Amino acid sequence: MRIGIIGAGAMARALGGGWAAAGHELVIGARDATRARDAAAEIMATAGADIAPEAGAGTREYVPTASRVHAASIEEAAEFGTVVLLALPVAALSEVLAASGAALAGRTLVDCTNAFRPDSGKFVLTEDAVAERIAATVPAAQVVKGFNLCAAEVYAGTQREFEGRTLLVPLCGDDPEAVARVSALAEDLKLRPCHAGGLAQARYLEATSAFVVGQWFGGNDSRAMFPPLEATFAAVDE
Repeated sequence: MRIGIIGAGAMARALGGGWAAAGHELVIGARDATRARDAAAEIMATAGADIAPEAGAGTREYVPTASRVHAASIEEAAEFGTVVLLALPVAALSEVLAASGAALAGRTLVDCTNAFRPDSGKFVLTEDAVAERIAATVPAAQVVKGFNLCAAEVYAGTQREFEGRTLLVPLCGDDPEAVARVSALAEDLKLRPCHAGGLAQARYLEATSAFVVGQWFGGNDSRAMFPPLEATFAAVDE
């Protein structure tokens, strides 16, 4: 799959490294060309263990990692990807979407951002529904919210099971094909995707990030707050 990544920070590198290792073509776009090149180089290094399959192991032709990860401008990354990941600060979204909105039309647009208030010392949101704003700004794109609940280091790491359960990635989006594309990308990272509702539900996913991450930083085990599915009681009170 052709993936454009807008942003060159930790999340761009973590997800990009996994997708490059899985065989996808990537273009990394950033305002700072040096940062884009550095991100592309790190992604290539992360995916360096990717080796050609043995003869007869599959029909997909092997392409060296260095040939399928490139640094470019933001607009070039937007134009390149069938799927485009927005991995940049929320404060930069308006400028980027205004400049590249036309190029993003028809694309599956993955929003992994969190609108945390900078330097506040508390995990509160500066706006309630970033994904909905993106969809309203670029109405011809298919927006999917996802990959926003965990730090980049989790996605960059190799551990995918915790207490015998594969890490789940909730995805919110209205377009079934777009959600399916992003689900496949989650599976390529050996994660377990789930469709958590339409884009109107994304604001709750964003709010969850603020609450859960705030608890983690406060020293509380967010995972221990919820029982496993088989131990829940979901019957409606009458």
